[in-house]
Amino acid sequence: MPFYLLILVALVQGLTEFLPVSSSGHLILISELSSAADQGQAIDVAVHIGTLFAVVIYFWRDVSAALVGTPRMLMGKTDTPGAQLAFLLLVATLPAIGFGLILKLTGLSEALRSMTVIGWTMLLFGLLLWWADKRGSEAKTSVDWCLKDAIKMGLWQAVALIPGTSRSGICITAGRMLGYTRADSAKLAMLMSIPTIIASGVLLGAEVVASANAQVARDGAIAALMAFVAALFALGFMMRLLRSVSFTPYVVYRVGLGLVLLGIAYSA
Repeated sequence: MPFYLLILVALVQGLTEFLPVSSSGHLILISELSSAADQGQAIDVAVHIGTLFAVVIYFWRDVSAALVGTPRMLMGKTDTPGAQLAFLLLVATLPAIGFGLILKLTGLSEALRSMTVIGWTMLLFGLLLWWADKRGSEAKTSVDWCLKDAIKMGLWQAVALIPGTSRSGICITAGRMLGYTRADSAKLAMLMSIPTIIASGVLLGAEVVASANAQVARDGAIAALMAFVAALFALGFMMRLLRSVSFTPYVVYRVGLGLVLLGIAYSA
């Protein structure tokens, strides 16, 4: 892969992974709107590892609590905040794993990677985010997260496997529908990304390792580092912005991009 394209993919992934604008949709568009070849699974795994480290570092206090609580959770005990958080994150991840396996085994995962699909999901789920953000109350915080809400947010997260939906965007939308504050909806969406990214990495990792070589390893390391830096910046920017601004700027971007993509798709 050319160096400039490697950097572009890493930056796009890092900047869009945690913003409600769909990182997977943007990555697909790089190849759809240019003559560039798809970056491949090895780079996909690498940039996701980079973004994983970014969210772990940013929310380290919550992550460390969940890690400490995991042994108790595995013993069936959720009597500490950390164990409960670990359990709820596990519950919220299961629907995405199940749906992801269905898409992969049926071949639908490749069939959905089109500009038309991305255009419609950008547009429709952007409008849904706007509606949820305007109508949702702000009565709940992350400490109110419960089993029922984790299941609901997990089911919505599974929908994000359709390109252009945005995993963070749909989880934030679900959080706002359930009455969580903007900042806490975003926080829960980010924490939910950790086991989801790990699960997707495991699913793709075996295939990547089997075909890896020195060149792939070098490109992957560069991509992971660049994605990490970009993701940490984007995550900090969004969380600070939410103190004074709604999700409307992201909605405007999604709707505008969706309309442009649909115009291109239907005029081709």
